[in-house]
Amino acid sequence: MEIKSYIRDHETRFLNELFSLICIPSISSHASRQPDIHRCAERWKQLLEEAGVDIAEILPTSGNPVVFASKLIDPKLPTVMVYGHYDVMPAEPLDLWDTPPFEPEIRDGKIFARGADDDKGQSFMHAKAFEYLVRTNQLKCNVKFILEGEEEIGSPSLEEFCKNNLKKLKCDTILVSDTSMLSAHTPSITTGLRGLAYWEIEVTAANRDLHSGIFGGAVANPILELTKILAQLKDKDGRITVPQFYDDVAGVTKSERELIAQIPFDLEEYKSNLGIKQVFGEKGYSTIERTGIRPALDICGIWGGYTGEGSKTVLPSKAYAKLSARLVPHQKYEKIARLVEKHILKIAPKYVDVKVRQLHGAESYVCPIESEEYKAAENAYTKVFGVRPLPVRRGGSIGVVPVFEKILKVKPILMGFGLESDAIHSPNENFPLDLFEKGIETIVEFYNQFSEKR
Repeated sequence: MEIKSYIRDHETRFLNELFSLICIPSISSHASRQPDIHRCAERWKQLLEEAGVDIAEILPTSGNPVVFASKLIDPKLPTVMVYGHYDVMPAEPLDLWDTPPFEPEIRDGKIFARGADDDKGQSFMHAKAFEYLVRTNQLKCNVKFILEGEEEIGSPSLEEFCKNNLKKLKCDTILVSDTSMLSAHTPSITTGLRGLAYWEIEVTAANRDLHSGIFGGAVANPILELTKILAQLKDKDGRITVPQFYDDVAGVTKSERELIAQIPFDLEEYKSNLGIKQVFGEKGYSTIERTGIRPALDICGIWGGYTGEGSKTVLPSKAYAKLSARLVPHQKYEKIARLVEKHILKIAPKYVDVKVRQLHGAESYVCPIESEEYKAAENAYTKVFGVRPLPVRRGGSIGVVPVFEKILKVKPILMGFGLESDAIHSPNENFPLDLFEKGIETIVEFYNQFSEKR
């Protein structure tokens, strides 16, 4: 049976199984969701067992558990390991969702729910591709699965887990579907990811909230002082002002920039999709360059004082912000974390107390495009989509990818099938059904191509 027929015959079951994962609010950043984290891991174990693995187990880490499964065809054959994550981002603000985030719904040819794309939908495609190959006796290599529950908080436990399980995780290549394509008609393979550094800033003025009439004008307002600090982190040309921030940024040759300029990109469509009047970023670089080969610094959240209904004349005691930096090759997040903290403390006024706490970070990653594994992925996309995929560096970060390279000595292949319009991390996250099906087809074809080349 061909894969298209198999998907068609089992579509209802596929969707019901995927929905059973999506319905579980496995939010790793919320401590109250620990029972859901474990429930989702159990459901993944069950689904992998049903798909045909020899063993499936839930393994402890210093944080959330890892689901590991494997099928051994022949020790002499190569081994493919599939990585995915079962944790998801918080769904807030809930009032911006058209339907409840953990009640998946199909409309306009798309699955709408938190995790529909990132990463339950994309990981699930691998399980179904594997199932098809097993049930039709077409699997010609060994396969392992590793699904973690902490990707959305920076994978803090996975490096230690990998070090402690080198033999169990030994493989020849790693497939990761947690990235996107340029468009549904222009497939692409992610060949680079930016690194990440993330901080929380706390600014304190008085030892308690104060009456703004009695104390206003005599005591510093921490929200105002925090915004002054943040405003100094970039200049009018979009360049980050932290001293030494750019010291390790790798230069890009003229020929590389010429290749980037050939990537299909409609600026007007980009602005229209985002509802913005103009793009803005570091002067001297295109939008694609700003999100792929240049670092960035952004305020991810800011809060303090009274924000409830009506008025409350209060001068708040504290103000907070969350800050992230996206880093490019050769920038080390530990170094950047220290530089940013040092700079913030230096420019902070003396009449408030400022604390900077690093939450997590990840290194950047670059994938070679000459390897057999990459060529197998490239050929698979070409056969299914009818056009050769473009190699593209993306702006996001996947903390475990450079960890795999460092600990397991394997370069992951980033076979993503999402679209930027899928609204991952945002309200109304979605995943097109046609790409869900094409993703399964492409993964099946990867195994065919990979096995032939080996």
